[in-house]
Amino acid sequence: MAFKTFVVVVYDISNDRRRTKLHKALQDYGDPVQYSVFECLLDAEQLARMKKAVAKIIRPKTDRVRYYTLCQSCLKKIEITSGAEVVSEEQVIVV
Repeated sequence: MAFKTFVVVVYDISNDRRRTKLHKALQDYGDPVQYSVFECLLDAEQLARMKKAVAKIIRPKTDRVRYYTLCQSCLKKIEITSGAEVVSEEQVIVV
């Protein structure tokens, strides 16, 4: 099983069309916790594909996208006041 990394993607895009396009593209990689914030649990290949997809949509001179990688110990410190739980890998039990 490939090692997965927890990444929070945050973006600020003023153009409605590009912002919507990016939101839809990121849904393939993670879960939106706010409109412009996604939590993603990705292996290295998925992370590279996601960054490539983002690069095709944004305009670097005007759009802002940030990737925050969190370690396992940081994940345990996340506090949620309401809403869905933090994205986590589903446990698969094989009998």
